[in-house]
Amino acid sequence: MAALGYLSRRAPAEWVVRILLAVGTAWCCYGAVTQSLAYAIRATSPERAHAISAGDGRITALLSELQSGPEATSTERTRSDMLARAALRQDPTAVAALATLGLNAQIRGDTVSARQFFIRSERLSRRDLRTRLWAIEDAVARGDTVGALHHYDIALRTSRSAPDLLFPILASAITDPSIRVNLARTLATHPIWADSFISFAAGNAPDPRSVANLYTLLDKARVAIPDWSRSGLISRLLSAGDADLAWSYYRSYSPNVSRDTSRDAEFQISLVTPAPFDWNIVESAGTSTSIQRSKNGKGVFDFATSPGIGGPLLRQTQMLLPGDYVIEGHSTGIDQAERSRPYWTLECSDGRTFGRFVLPNSTDGNGRFSGSITLPPGCPVQNLTLIARPSEDVSGVQGQIDRIQLRPAR
Repeated sequence: MAALGYLSRRAPAEWVVRILLAVGTAWCCYGAVTQSLAYAIRATSPERAHAISAGDGRITALLSELQSGPEATSTERTRSDMLARAALRQDPTAVAALATLGLNAQIRGDTVSARQFFIRSERLSRRDLRTRLWAIEDAVARGDTVGALHHYDIALRTSRSAPDLLFPILASAITDPSIRVNLARTLATHPIWADSFISFAAGNAPDPRSVANLYTLLDKARVAIPDWSRSGLISRLLSAGDADLAWSYYRSYSPNVSRDTSRDAEFQISLVTPAPFDWNIVESAGTSTSIQRSKNGKGVFDFATSPGIGGPLLRQTQMLLPGDYVIEGHSTGIDQAERSRPYWTLECSDGRTFGRFVLPNSTDGNGRFSGSITLPPGCPVQNLTLIARPSEDVSGVQGQIDRIQLRPAR
């Protein structure tokens, strides 16, 4: 009762003040909540965000960007201009609004105004992708390759969506020698997007020859190129019938290789993803294959197959000249009837087979083996392949090869 009496004695003016403060607090809370909600949905639904918070310059700028898309009509562009100008009144730092005005001016053919808007946008921020794309196009139109690549670099450094848009364009552009040289210089500065683009170009550039030329420049600049990028490029060149360039590029980064012999006779080279000209393990169901290190530190190819299972185990692409060749090496652990022993074969890339050498059991000749193969003219690319034959033995076929070489007969 005392409390009720105390409340009843409050002056009316005090009640008015308290009510106004409560209303003001509620209004501020409402404004903060709606502002937060609008900003949270601005990227996925700029129209709703603008309806909730029409006075936010950043949201108004995003809506102006939406209205100025590539399929926008002239009426929509006029509305986007109005929204962009309103955004700048609300927030003079609304970069997206400046980019909208610049894009619309450019589409209307007003290059002078477009340049002014985009220059203002760039001064405020380097992160707006539309501003960067315009700068790239402007540099290209002026024949400024270095400037265009500078803007490519900035866009790819500052925008997460830029690689999806710009990598295909850049990978197509490297057919131009001038762009290729300047791009190699840019990549030599190790931008954060360098590794991604190098790998992208290997598998996606329209012209693999240009990629090979770019990679050669990068090798000279000592820019690291992943194994899988090199091997992917060489595979593409071979598939495209560009075997000579494939071999030339492989030789450029592989010291002491020779075209007239197989390579890595003792399995010393360890690569994450070998090129076709390196030893490639063939994996299939029912087989176990691997290149390991032996006790003496040398490499060894280890293989095993399940009973009744056969097929290719190991392969290396060759570019031998026509002539007589010797295949020689050393094995351990092979102990099979002749009809079940693995064999080496030299096949043309078109499927023709020119030789077959059945491996002896490892107990014969202390594991050493040697045979001959003749390669006729008309087959510039071949595959040297170790093939397992099905065995009825309960343990299947197993063994190791620690040396293998195909060389010209002397």
